[in-house]
Amino acid sequence: MLTIFQTLGQWKTKDAKLVPYHEYLEKLTENFEDISFTYTPRMTNQFADALATLASMVSITRENLIEPLEIEIAEGPAHCNSIEASEAKSWYEDIKNLLRTGQYPPFADRRDRKTLRCLAIHYFLSGEILYRRSFDSTLLRCIDEHESRRLMEEVHGGNCGPHMNGLMLAKKIMCLAYYWSTMETDCVKHVRHCHRCQVYADQIKAPPNELRPMTAPWPFSMWGMDVIGPINPKASNGHMFILMAIDYFTKWIEAVTLTSVTTKAVARFLRRDVIARYGVPATIITDNAKNLNNKVIDELCAQFKIRHRNSTPYRPQMNGAMEAANKNIKKIIEKMTVNYKDWHEMLPYALLAYCTSIRTSTGATPYSLVYGMEAFLPIEVEIPSMRILAEAELEEAEWAKQRYEQLNFIDEKRLKALCHGQCYQQRMARAFNARVRHRDFNPGDLVLRKVLHVTPDSRGKFSYKYDGPFVVKEVFS
Repeated sequence: MLTIFQTLGQWKTKDAKLVPYHEYLEKLTENFEDISFTYTPRMTNQFADALATLASMVSITRENLIEPLEIEIAEGPAHCNSIEASEAKSWYEDIKNLLRTGQYPPFADRRDRKTLRCLAIHYFLSGEILYRRSFDSTLLRCIDEHESRRLMEEVHGGNCGPHMNGLMLAKKIMCLAYYWSTMETDCVKHVRHCHRCQVYADQIKAPPNELRPMTAPWPFSMWGMDVIGPINPKASNGHMFILMAIDYFTKWIEAVTLTSVTTKAVARFLRRDVIARYGVPATIITDNAKNLNNKVIDELCAQFKIRHRNSTPYRPQMNGAMEAANKNIKKIIEKMTVNYKDWHEMLPYALLAYCTSIRTSTGATPYSLVYGMEAFLPIEVEIPSMRILAEAELEEAEWAKQRYEQLNFIDEKRLKALCHGQCYQQRMARAFNARVRHRDFNPGDLVLRKVLHVTPDSRGKFSYKYDGPFVVKEVFS
């Protein structure tokens, strides 16, 4: 658009890099009587867009000689000059000849003749038109390759074409009383090559790579951090965010509510709620948000020699344990709140409920893996459980001895949870890998790019889900 307005004289060319292009364009305009510019959307100008993409990828030097393109203008209409010639016979030619003359094709042996007779039973010849008898006694007209291609184009994407899938396209063509031998296969192939169906196709849910589970070697050695929010309506104290951290081994959670997730707040939470309580971790995994990736956090990690890792952008499954914890905490809080502004008061109780529940991935509660014993719930005090009654009769020395025994057995619990977690991850990996669809790309392949609607699109609900085609120039992995 910039070059067009400069050529029309509405704008001036001030950029030094564009001045030679503008001068060359002015020389070219002298060869034409009249010049007009028409805007053509990318969707209706796909080949030119692909050529422009290829041209931008080729480096041209002065030594390279570029031959000009010769364009010939036809005097007559295009359809008069377009002739399709094919020497191949139609797929039904042998059947038609057998029904008409009773003769078999030359070089057909006894087995071929028997097969041809079995096929010809289902066909009916009326003049020069061959029909196939369907199982509901409907006559389906047999068409050749050229007619089938034209029929698929019109039924699938014509004026009344709904762009259905391949199987529905074959069924609709059969309802129109047409038939050819490779109908279903050709319809599926035609739909796969439809550009409109590709750019508006549903997002591919099948994973491209196999699952690689990530395990923590021991409690509090690997933590994940994430932010929930902004939460509307905000709490009565003005807080709108929940900053959370989860230990990958025990699934223990620490969380605080914040008005805004600033760099200082994250550093204070990491120093006070994680390092001061559970020791210095070896690794911290976060997403790519600025409040979790900045100079203050990098200096803090460098001070305590913590390795800071980031999950893959636009793929929260990379930090799956953290995302699962976020989902569970939100579900617990939303069912505990009364007026939806007291959710900050329910957060401690939600954490207690989470940490005293058995996690499927470890087979134990986070509380027992951290403290070596199960927590006493409020209901056990109201209605005394067996544990409460048994410990009430113990003397202090006996109670301390029992507590020491629980602490001595904590390593065994953690090893059992580690083995349980590894078996669980193997089961999940087998189920995940069964859905994997490997996608290999080679230089020169035409591909579509997924459109991430970061900014609002003027087309709204009708905006493309994929954009392209683009040419693969280099494959890195």
